Amino acid sequence: MADESKIDDPAMKQEAAEEAIQEVKGKANAQVEDEDEDEAEDPTQAGTPASAAKAKKKKSKKKRIKDALTGKSSESSEASSSTQAETISKALGGLSKSQLAELVKLNPALAQQLGVGTGGDLTMTKEATEAMKKMSLQEVMSGLASSGKNVKDMGQYKFWQTQPVRKFGESDKIEEGPFKMIDPEQVPKEPGPLVEGFEWVTMDITNDDEIEEVYQLLYGHYVEDDEAMFRFNYSKSFLRWALQSPGWHKEWHVGVRASASRKLVAFISAIPVELRVRKKVLQASEVNFLCVHKKLRSKRLAPVLIKEVTRRCYRLGTFQAIYTGGVVLPTPVSTCRYFHRSLDWQKLNDIGFSPLPANSKPQYQVRKYALPDQTAAKNLRAMEEKDIDAVLELLRTYLAGFEMSPMFTREEVEHWLVYKKTSKDDQVIWSYVVEDPTTKRITDFFSFYCLESSVINNSTHKNIRAAYLFYYATIASPHITPSSTKDTLSKRLNELVNDALILAKKYKFEVFNALTLLDNNLFLEQQKFGAGDGQLHYYLYNYNANPIAGGVDARNMIDEKGSGIGVVML
Repeated sequence: MADESKIDDPAMKQEAAEEAIQEVKGKANAQVEDEDEDEAEDPTQAGTPASAAKAKKKKSKKKRIKDALTGKSSESSEASSSTQAETISKALGGLSKSQLAELVKLNPALAQQLGVGTGGDLTMTKEATEAMKKMSLQEVMSGLASSGKNVKDMGQYKFWQTQPVRKFGESDKIEEGPFKMIDPEQVPKEPGPLVEGFEWVTMDITNDDEIEEVYQLLYGHYVEDDEAMFRFNYSKSFLRWALQSPGWHKEWHVGVRASASRKLVAFISAIPVELRVRKKVLQASEVNFLCVHKKLRSKRLAPVLIKEVTRRCYRLGTFQAIYTGGVVLPTPVSTCRYFHRSLDWQKLNDIGFSPLPANSKPQYQVRKYALPDQTAAKNLRAMEEKDIDAVLELLRTYLAGFEMSPMFTREEVEHWLVYKKTSKDDQVIWSYVVEDPTTKRITDFFSFYCLESSVINNSTHKNIRAAYLFYYATIASPHITPSSTKDTLSKRLNELVNDALILAKKYKFEVFNALTLLDNNLFLEQQKFGAGDGQLHYYLYNYNANPIAGGVDARNMIDEKGSGIGVVML
C-alpha cells in the first residue's frame, strides 16, 4: 500500500483504499460468514425456543471479537499492550494500523461517528470502539457506514441475502437488468403465515376510520432522528395524497392487526410508478411507510411485510420496486444528503434543531436567515389546472437529463402538483409557474410540500412545520435549451428557490429541506442551506443497476459534478 503521507490526490486515495479492501477482503468475508452463520431467524418464528437458542449461539460466536475489543480475550496480555486501534484492526480481519488510519482519513463521516480525528490520531473512546464493533469491514471500507443508527453488517441481513438485490461488496460494473424473471401464475395466491396472535388486513385508505389508524401508527412509531428528538408527522391529508396517486391499488396498502384487540400494529404500502433507469423504463412500484409498532420490533415483522407487499405486487404483474431509507441495507444504488434552510431560526434553536454557532449570537443568526417580503421572479403565480400540459412537457424534458427519474403522465402531474381545495384535506402541495406574458409559455415551475415533524419531550413547541423541495424545471437547463450553460442554470435556480423560500416563510413554514439530487447543488450553499446529519439511500428491488451519483462526494460533501437522481421520494 502506498505511503499514506504522500496520498494527496483523491484518485490516488481511492486507489489506496481499494488496495486495502482487496488485501483484507478474503479475511473479512471468511470472518463474517463464520460469525453470522446462525444470525438470522425465520421472521414467522420469532420468540420461539428455537430462535432463543440461535440467539445464544450467535452471541457465543461473536464473543471473541467482543473480547478482542474489550481486552478480555485469551490473548489479554497482548491486547492490553496494544492500542485500541490495533485490537479493532485485528477484529476487522487483520486491517493494519496504517490502513485503518487511511480508512478514517478517507471517510470523515466515519471519523466523526467514531469520535476520532482524520489526521492519523486513532485513539478510540469506548463509544467509538462500540460503534466500530457493529460495522462489518465491507461496510466501513465502502463508506456506507455514514450513520451510526441501525448500521448493521451483512450477516444481520440474512433476509436480504435471499432477496433479488445487490449484495455488499459487489462493486464490478454490470449489465443492468432484473435479477430474476417472475411468473405471476407461480406466485402464491395467499399471504404467508404470521406469528400467532396477528393477522393480515388490507387497509381502506378511503375509509376515514382506517386512515386514522394508519395515521396513529405512523405518528407514534415511524421515523425518528438519531437522538429521538423529532418524528415525522404525516397528516391524514398527506397520506391520502401519497397513497392514492393515479393507478393506485387498494391491495398494496398492507396492514397487520393484533387478532384479539384488532389494533393495527404494522403497515407497508406501495403505489405504481413508471421509472426510467438510464435507458430502460420499468413498470415498478414505489414502496413506502414501512412501520412496525415499537413493542413488536423483536417479532421480525418488517421482513414479513416486505415479502407480503412484494407478493401482492408480483400478483399484479409489477416485478421491480424503488424504495428509500435512512438506514444502510444491501445495497444503495445512490445516496443523497439532506440539507436544511432555516426560516424561523429562533424556534429551530429553541427545540435543538439548529445550534448556535461558536462566536455567534442569536440576533446574528436571525439576521443571516432573513428573507424579503416579496418574491422577485416576474410573472410568478400559483399553478392552475390549465398549466398541467405545459408543466408536464417541461418536467419530462428536464428529467430526461438524469440517470433515474419517473416518467410522469398528465394525470400524475395533476395529482402530485395541483392543489385542489376540499373541505376534508389541508393543503399539502404548493406549486408555482412562471408564464411568459407575450408567448404564454410556461418557462419555469417549482413545488414544495408540507411534512410536519413532532417535537418529542419539549414543553414549549410541539411540532416543526417543514417544507420539502419537490419537483421543478426551467428552460434555463441545458437539458431543455442547449445554448444554456451551467452558470445560466445556476443563476435561474437561485432566483426561483429564493422565491420558494419567501413563499414558504409566508405560509408559516419554519424550515425548508432539500436533498443533493436534481440540480440542487447549484443553489444549496448560495441559499444558505446547511448540511444535515441525515442521508437518504435509494434502493432498487429486483433490478441490478450500476451506482448513480447522489450529489455528494467521498467526504459526504456537495459534489460539483452533480447528481444523477431525478426521483423525489416522499
